[in-house]
Amino acid sequence: MQKVAIIHGPNLNMLGIREPEIYGGTNLAALNNDLKKKAKEIDLELEIIQTNHEGEIVDFLQQNYKELSGIVINPGGLTHTSVVLRDALASVRLAVIEVHISNIYRREEYRKKSITAEAAVGLITGLGVYGYVLALEALKKILIKEKY
Repeated sequence: MQKVAIIHGPNLNMLGIREPEIYGGTNLAALNNDLKKKAKEIDLELEIIQTNHEGEIVDFLQQNYKELSGIVINPGGLTHTSVVLRDALASVRLAVIEVHISNIYRREEYRKKSITAEAAVGLITGLGVYGYVLALEALKKILIKEKY
């Protein structure tokens, strides 16, 4: 069974509380439970982390990349600012799908550029927490090299 990391970046621990008009009412525990069910359904093993600290994400990637087949990441605000995270994602040479709950292209001007997406094979934005489920499904197809 292939192992995939779900990485929730800064402030995602506040899902369901923080600006529900933008991020919805689903909390992180419920989202993670849904992702575990989906992973089991499509035969993926998940490692899920959430951190508000950029360096912890980099450390996780560098310490665990050999055990992983792919990554689904929502870098939160690091999306727009972190060359360090972009470089860490690129360096592990894994299939990465970036997810954003809100549509970053309909938000403030500074949110419209994703530095980290440069290291991803794909980007899902604006579909709410369902974007994570779609990312897992897409990652599974990428890992078995299915053509679309």
